[in-house]
Amino acid sequence: MSPITAAPRLPRARPARPQRRIAAPRRGVTILVVLILMSVMVLGGMALARVTEIGTLATGNNAAREASLQASEVGINTAFAATRALASEETNSGNWYWATTQAADANGMPNVAWGNAPEVVVGAYSVRYIVERLCNVAPVTDTLRQCLVRQVPQTDSSRVGAEAVDPPNSRQFRITVRILGPKDAETWVQTLVSKGS
Repeated sequence: MSPITAAPRLPRARPARPQRRIAAPRRGVTILVVLILMSVMVLGGMALARVTEIGTLATGNNAAREASLQASEVGINTAFAATRALASEETNSGNWYWATTQAADANGMPNVAWGNAPEVVVGAYSVRYIVERLCNVAPVTDTLRQCLVRQVPQTDSSRVGAEAVDPPNSRQFRITVRILGPKDAETWVQTLVSKGS
């Protein structure tokens, strides 16, 4: 018997696989994505520029406010010096002093003709002031009942060069200052001052 020889095994044919094609991106989509990213970057840059501008404006406004408050000090000091030099507190004087409290608006500012009040120019600021004696009537017959007074307990100082204390019933005056400045800035300041007998 002859040996049976087996036929050589041939490799099996594999079914052909379809090859995948990687699609190239469309050029229109790439340009669109780039345009969107650039738009976002431009908007971000504009927002940062606006924030910087707002910070600069706020700093400038704060500096103008501080300058107007410093100018108000000149008005207050000028008004107080004029009040101390008054010949009579019982009568109105010019367009700046009233012996009684004037009617006020909703903000508490006196209803007076501010255009006629004395003006002090401090740099770029126009400072106008008025003074009111805080009394109900003029002439005053009973200071404690008709006027706002500042009562200070009398204790004299034994220290050499010490400032004299206020009299027991110092009369009160309200100084109102209006400051007009650059960029239509308007500042109002009120303060109370005392004047002894």
